[in-house]
Amino acid sequence: MDIALDEARAAAARGEVPVGAVILDPASRQVVAAAGNRTRELNDPTAHAEVLAIRAACARLGDERLTGLDLYVTLEPCAMCAGAISFARLRRLYFGADDPKGGAVASGPRFFAQATCHHAPEVYDGIGGEAAAELLKAFFRDRR
Repeated sequence: MDIALDEARAAAARGEVPVGAVILDPASRQVVAAAGNRTRELNDPTAHAEVLAIRAACARLGDERLTGLDLYVTLEPCAMCAGAISFARLRRLYFGADDPKGGAVASGPRFFAQATCHHAPEVYDGIGGEAAAELLKAFFRDRR
């Protein structure tokens, strides 16, 4: 989660909402991909940290499926990102801060609990949650 938090800090430094994501191969403990939000920089509403990390991991591995890999993200994924996580077949999802307004894993629609969900990873929440929440609070406090 430390690498994801570093990616979130880098996103904040670019003026992006500070969310970071890392895809890890648990067998080798190697980072496969890491990313932070880039929606403003790329003028792309889908350029969330999770989606960018999934795209990079798929490109690196030459496969659309990331079976057996784990995703660490600083904020509870939204519905779009939860869908991408499901389609990528990630093994586990670890996330930091809850997102009662936009989250779709533990909050809102609870995407992975829906009968229409193709694949549900194991989910672990609250990992580095305090640090992730503080990054977000500071970012928005500075902009208001």
